[in-house]
Amino acid sequence: MSNPGLPPLPSSDRPDTAARLRDALLGASFTADGLLELLGAPAYAALARSETVPAFRATRGDAPLETLVRLFLLQQPVPYARVADVLPADACLEDGWLTRAGTGDVVATVDVRPYGGPADEDWFIVSDLGCAVGGAGGIGSAREDVVLGAGGASTTLAGITVRTPVASALDLGTGSGIQALHATRHATRVTATDVNPRALHIAALTLALSGVPAADLREGSLFAPVRADEKYDLIVSNPPFVISPGARLTYRDGGMGGDDLCRTLVQEAGERLGEGGFAQFLANWQHVEGEDWQDRLRSWVPRGCDAWIVQREVQDVNQYTELWLRDAGDHRGDTAEYRARYDAWLDEFEARGVRAVGFGWITLRRSGSDRPSVTVEEWSHPVEQPLGDTVRAHFERLDHLRTHDDAALLEARFRLAAEVVQEQVGLPGAEDPEHVVLRQNRGMRRATRVDTIGAGFAGVSDGTMSAGRILDAIAQLLGEDPVLLRDRTPAQIRLLVEQGFLEPVK
Repeated sequence: MSNPGLPPLPSSDRPDTAARLRDALLGASFTADGLLELLGAPAYAALARSETVPAFRATRGDAPLETLVRLFLLQQPVPYARVADVLPADACLEDGWLTRAGTGDVVATVDVRPYGGPADEDWFIVSDLGCAVGGAGGIGSAREDVVLGAGGASTTLAGITVRTPVASALDLGTGSGIQALHATRHATRVTATDVNPRALHIAALTLALSGVPAADLREGSLFAPVRADEKYDLIVSNPPFVISPGARLTYRDGGMGGDDLCRTLVQEAGERLGEGGFAQFLANWQHVEGEDWQDRLRSWVPRGCDAWIVQREVQDVNQYTELWLRDAGDHRGDTAEYRARYDAWLDEFEARGVRAVGFGWITLRRSGSDRPSVTVEEWSHPVEQPLGDTVRAHFERLDHLRTHDDAALLEARFRLAAEVVQEQVGLPGAEDPEHVVLRQNRGMRRATRVDTIGAGFAGVSDGTMSAGRILDAIAQLLGEDPVLLRDRTPAQIRLLVEQGFLEPVK
């Protein structure tokens, strides 16, 4: 676990000290809400971007909360006497949360950052110094095993995860433990794995300091720490998905060629899921010359699983390389070394025929169906987090569509989803619109173009009448043949259901 470039970690075997430290932090309002009130929104937002100057300016006094911000978030030496007025300083020194620095000062050995849970829980995310937000650029040169805090990718995965109560959950590549922390709210048993033993140690600190039940922590890569007979109701992973020429940084580089790590993770997840279970990942994937990226991802989906894969962003290989070199702080080092690393990345991409890299979400559900539903789409527009309920409802709607042929679909009843609005687009003063758009103001915030029949159907769908009866009424109103209308409309109804504009009424 030791790394000569990283400080020793606090003891993870002293729950009493962690509990006392937690009580002291809460007593000083060292919480997400407390920080927002102390710093103000601009300085608080800057701190989330790893910009510290506004927070320094807001913590010039000697109040307990200001002391804790300077100690844990700004990682500044603080007089022992001042810390002892706020924290159990001696116990924190003995157990390694603090260490002496010069005459009369102490410093923190880890970053401790308040994190608000989904039900307003006061949690804390522990990470290595300088790595609470973003990449590892601030920690120095020896950082192969560094453990990051809760960045944007971590919170994205936490937001899209389905949060139904389950018996067992597995967090692969737990890092600082944020996914395991969320899972403790709705899973009876939580298992967390990581190839980096330092990460497992820090995850244990995160859970203890947050006052939640401990997880079963196991060392190893991917599913290696999991027994062949173990099944899980939920699997989540924010893996080291970066497509890089090597395995220099443990938190980032998976050590497999190209996007093989993400592909392997997805393909092997199916056998580890219990019936009806979900597996949810963040991933990168290659856009290879001569291959359809959507077909490539469909080939990853394991047998017996439905899948919903959403590409959120695409970067060309130059943008992608620059992003991750900057994430590691390489742009601030030796210019010749930076150029050499940049060149090595481009050599790797060229050898594999990679022209761009996609980033997004992959959700599997173990359905056991011999007619699995696999949706691969690109959606780069803003969404409303959390999306866990939206993800769960997506698969429930797919079940309904799979079990209803067109005749059964017309006998079913549907309800217009909440906060769907209709927009009519056309020239000013025109009698009829050129086209009609339905737009969601919740969840995925989709927009879809519909014809007059689709708009009329959606508008009167309140769950009281069957789809067939609604179409018959529309046919009579428009003077159309009801039989022909029933024949041609189910495809449009299916699309509106699949995309979440219409919800089946049970």
